[in-house]
Amino acid sequence: MEPIYLLEAWKVREMLLRRELTPREVLQAVWERVREVEPRVNAYITETWDAAEEAVREAEKDWSQGKDPGPAAGLPMAVKDILCTRGIRTTCASLILENFVPVYDATVIERLKAAGLTMIGKANMDEFAMGSSTENSYFGPTRNPWDLGRVPGGSSGGSAAAVAAGEALWALGSDTGGSIRQPASFCGLVGMKPTYGRVSRYGLVAFASSLDQVGPITRCVKDCALLLQLICGHDPKDSTSLPEGVPDFLASLEGDVRGMRAGVPRELMGEGIAPGVKRIVVSCFEVLEDLGMKVEEVSLPHLDYALDAYYIIAPAEASSNLARYDGVRYGLRVEGEDVLDMYSRTRARGFGDEVKRRIMLGTYALSAGYYEAYYAQAQKIRTLIIGDFRRAFERCDVLVSPTSPTVAFRLGERLEDPLAMYMSDICTIPVNLAGLPAISVPCGLDQGLPVGFQIMGKLLDEVTVLRVAYALEQALGFRARPDSSKGVG
Repeated sequence: MEPIYLLEAWKVREMLLRRELTPREVLQAVWERVREVEPRVNAYITETWDAAEEAVREAEKDWSQGKDPGPAAGLPMAVKDILCTRGIRTTCASLILENFVPVYDATVIERLKAAGLTMIGKANMDEFAMGSSTENSYFGPTRNPWDLGRVPGGSSGGSAAAVAAGEALWALGSDTGGSIRQPASFCGLVGMKPTYGRVSRYGLVAFASSLDQVGPITRCVKDCALLLQLICGHDPKDSTSLPEGVPDFLASLEGDVRGMRAGVPRELMGEGIAPGVKRIVVSCFEVLEDLGMKVEEVSLPHLDYALDAYYIIAPAEASSNLARYDGVRYGLRVEGEDVLDMYSRTRARGFGDEVKRRIMLGTYALSAGYYEAYYAQAQKIRTLIIGDFRRAFERCDVLVSPTSPTVAFRLGERLEDPLAMYMSDICTIPVNLAGLPAISVPCGLDQGLPVGFQIMGKLLDEVTVLRVAYALEQALGFRARPDSSKGVG
């Protein structure tokens, strides 16, 4: 049997229910693994073993009394350090929030606590979720467990690396332009961005409010469905939360996909997609056809402008959201000669280069005389992209593509070239602009590194996305794990 720390969460859950394992044994196995590999991976900003110990004690107490403490009990989890956790610091990987300790939990944390959450740490990330490599962290870069010389993706790279390295059984991330799916792809995992509004954003520190969404990073589709079930649902504390009920994601996994239609957007299979990635993704189209699905090419003509629109809208919203970090109410404060000087010194020292770059881009796009030329035009492009997806889904049940145009790139390779870094998100950004659900499933290896296959769905149709993902996962039987020659096997 594989080590406990490499098992799927649902399997560990079943072993706990059968009393083949205890929550303490699971926690101990993961704790020893963290001690072994964390110095090389740097997946965590803050470890929370005291909170995990308390959760384990409560779970064992419930089980001793014949009660089920909940579907998340005894399953060590990493939580991206952008979600507020009461009494535990939430830094967003930034100096400006290095010592910020929230007085409340994000709604998703509340819901997971009710399900027995065993949180072992706050995961590293790109500062304020701005990046595609987890190199933009005040606490140092995270390394990819498959190859310690490469990035794990971003901005939820710490969450993905923790699961891939066996430092957690599953994790929460956030996805603004691909920040769950791209690191899942780079680390050989499953990562899902739900429909915008399906999961509450209350307590998620805002980057771009019309794009951000919380979601799972897991080892398999079944774990993804289980975790998604626990965090979805309407929240009156979030004005963008949708009132729709939550389907039974687990029960729908094994439904038949025969007769479904999968569209392949030609704009996501052209220039910029690495040959090895394209070859593996095309082979997956054949697998879908073997499963009884019809695969056909479609066009989303305005996707050529998606990256441009995103890098106007997201920085503009970031500029507005990050204005609150001024040294007055919370976070870092650097004294100055007067209040304006204090603002300037605090923000100059507290924010990293990428955050400053995006604040300046966003402020420019929103400034008088440029708003209509940039921000308003970007929103029009967004509307056109939404229309492209709507028309494609009139004839298709899902759309499929690579998750990332390449496998994980080397640490430092794109730091001096922001445009090359931004191109990492070319396949994932359109879904965020349209507010749609999408999942990344590992589908093979190129140069010994994982390739992700992206499945996109209609609004609120996570059920179909998960069903197709599960069918593909079962057909592929992808079981590769990092090895010790380059990574942390």
